[in-house]
Amino acid sequence: MSRTLPRWARLLGGIAILAVLLWRLGTGPFLDGVGKVEGRSLAAAAGITVLTTVCCAWRWSLVAGGLGIGLPLPDAVAAYYRSQFLNTTLPCGVLGDVHRAVRHGRDAGDVGRGLRAVAWERCAGQLVQLVLTITVLLVLASPVHSSMPVVTATVALGSLGAIVVSRSLPHGGPSRLARTVRAAGTDLRHGLLAWRVCPGVVLASVMVVAGHTATFLIAARTAGCTASTLRLLPLALLVLLAMSLPTNFGGWGPREGAAAWAFGAAGLGAAQGVAAAVVYGVMVFVASLPGAAVLVLAWFDRRNPRVSPVNPSRPRVITVEGARRG
Repeated sequence: MSRTLPRWARLLGGIAILAVLLWRLGTGPFLDGVGKVEGRSLAAAAGITVLTTVCCAWRWSLVAGGLGIGLPLPDAVAAYYRSQFLNTTLPCGVLGDVHRAVRHGRDAGDVGRGLRAVAWERCAGQLVQLVLTITVLLVLASPVHSSMPVVTATVALGSLGAIVVSRSLPHGGPSRLARTVRAAGTDLRHGLLAWRVCPGVVLASVMVVAGHTATFLIAARTAGCTASTLRLLPLALLVLLAMSLPTNFGGWGPREGAAAWAFGAAGLGAAQGVAAAVVYGVMVFVASLPGAAVLVLAWFDRRNPRVSPVNPSRPRVITVEGARRG
């Protein structure tokens, strides 16, 4: 019960945000957003998603390789599409990531390391996104522009404090805390900060943020927003940052709430923000549909198991004669 309560609380949080928006704005912005989705915007979102998915998969493959559980890029792309589809259709928005982490860990023979690889990969992406968002909000006008110096100083001091605390934690000894600290330090050195990993992770993360931002800008234009790109850019990054919160229902909730607040505070209208967020949600869902195909193919593969020489993760069939030679 104690483990399921936070999950339900996060789910109810997303539903509560949508309920408040429906109460204050009505169904108009939601229906307007769905009605304005068109083929060109869907095609653009699908094309951009191919690029961002490959970049995410590359980032994951780099981190996993650094942790010693190599992951071929084609397999990573298929698994990432599958996780994106699950994230957009299941509550909390992270179940797809958990699924690919456990699946990869089982295939590699180390579930714990598979979970850590996905956790570090996602953390790296979130960190780069946070840095880019703060930079843009410091430079461009936005509803939070006046607060950004304080926010930046707070984030910098918090990061410095985290480094100081991590150095003060016990690194030696048999205690569970010491083992955790040592494991985290090893993961950081080899999985993120290694010279063969770090530049690629940063580049991939920048490309992912750029792609998601471009998709939201297209969604805003599709929803009828005529504001300049420089005016929309900080709003888009604020909405994308809110989307990283695991308090949603299939991706819905914080995105629409943040868009309503940001667009309203910028003088563009809360209804316009909700419509843009709805268009974005529909575009992202359609762009993630290849992940459904990956799930179906995996289901058929499980129903009809066969040995593949190019996929060592599948169980091998050992004949009696081979067993005798072994």
